[in-house]
Amino acid sequence: MRFLDLLVMSVNNLRRRKLRTALTVLGVIVGTASIVVMMSLGIGMSEMQMEILESYGSMTAINVYSDAYYQQDGSSDPNYMTDDVIEQFRRLGHVTGVSPLLNYSVMMRQGQYTASYVNLIGVTRDYMEQISVGEGTYPKMDGSEVELLFGNMVIQNFSNGKRGGSYYETGELPDVDLMGQPIFVVYDMDAYYQSMNGGTNADGTSVKPPKKYLVPVAGIVEGGPTDYNMYSWDVYTDLEALKTQLRKVFKKNPIPGQPTNKKGKPYNYFIYSSAVVYVDEIDNVKDVQTVISDMGFQASSNSEWMEQSKKQSQITQMVLGGIGAVSLFVAAIGIANTMMMSIYERTKEIGVMKVLGCDMGNIRNMFLMESGFIGLMGGMVGLILSYSLSYVMNHLPAVSQVMGMMGTEGNISRIPLWLAGMALVFAIVVGMVAGFFPAVRAMKLSPLAAIRNE
Repeated sequence: MRFLDLLVMSVNNLRRRKLRTALTVLGVIVGTASIVVMMSLGIGMSEMQMEILESYGSMTAINVYSDAYYQQDGSSDPNYMTDDVIEQFRRLGHVTGVSPLLNYSVMMRQGQYTASYVNLIGVTRDYMEQISVGEGTYPKMDGSEVELLFGNMVIQNFSNGKRGGSYYETGELPDVDLMGQPIFVVYDMDAYYQSMNGGTNADGTSVKPPKKYLVPVAGIVEGGPTDYNMYSWDVYTDLEALKTQLRKVFKKNPIPGQPTNKKGKPYNYFIYSSAVVYVDEIDNVKDVQTVISDMGFQASSNSEWMEQSKKQSQITQMVLGGIGAVSLFVAAIGIANTMMMSIYERTKEIGVMKVLGCDMGNIRNMFLMESGFIGLMGGMVGLILSYSLSYVMNHLPAVSQVMGMMGTEGNISRIPLWLAGMALVFAIVVGMVAGFFPAVRAMKLSPLAAIRNE
């Protein structure tokens, strides 16, 4: 018997029992939709976690911290992170670049608006180029002068010195034009507050107000004033230019935030609290991180969180997929029941086919094709239902609010093409597996007994 003949007979047999076929297909629809929707939620959560981690920085970057910088316990040989140590990092295998971070708190002023304790960070070109600029350009990176790249949320720190009221109190952004008006920077904040409060020097003289420096603004980090990213709250400039400026301001005096020796004297070199080490491949991050830890520094990377997130996501997807698979298993029982009933109703027909010499394999294949068709129809409609449910979930106001609280955007339910394809194939396979034993039973029926059956 030709394949086309088997196909036509299978379709006609299903059409003769429309209600039973529809109910069986409905079970497959529910099962397929359950698996796809559950898996899509797991995939969506997993991809959102990856996107959040990527927003925190590169997957091949290692953040290195120095405990000695913060402890400053006066030990004879503190393990400080200096330029020599940075060079050691740079010579490690698989390292493509290193950027030490020089953090320094400054005061910034524009007209009546003031922002205190703004974190000004000196970085290298490698680090600066990781930042997306929304307005303006990158600062000069040749060490000639300090230029600023403002984080897109730093403007919230400015408040009106005369009228008072910050953004956190009023909910209104200050009238500060970062790109259009000059910014004055006060590097010696200790002297500023002492002069404001009538402080005196060691010789009894009054502390003079520190000099204010006019610093050009090169650009602003991409994003609105309320759009958070890992660069939002800091101001960035060229590392060498910041070093030169701080030496100019404080001369031989200790620079605030920099460690001093046992006698309270400043070192003749800068000491960094942290650095970022860039590795060529994500597979090499762990090895480089181990070497840096063995050197006595704390090292962490987003790849660690990514591995943990992947494991959690796999477990979540397995659990959600298992819940959906229960529905499809129930649908498989329905298919098997439908095919068994079909065999009992068509016993004489099967007997006639055998008497006429129909091949046993053709009889088996006919029932397998019927069960496969049930899986195919249920799978296709189930996919349509899955996409519809996914669309509704992604556009629910409550879901959007939760996504906003997590600091991410996108869909919580995501159905990739491979999931849709696998779900359709799985539905067909489940249908054929469920119909296999009824098909074998039909193949083994005795022709004479089948013909005599009423």
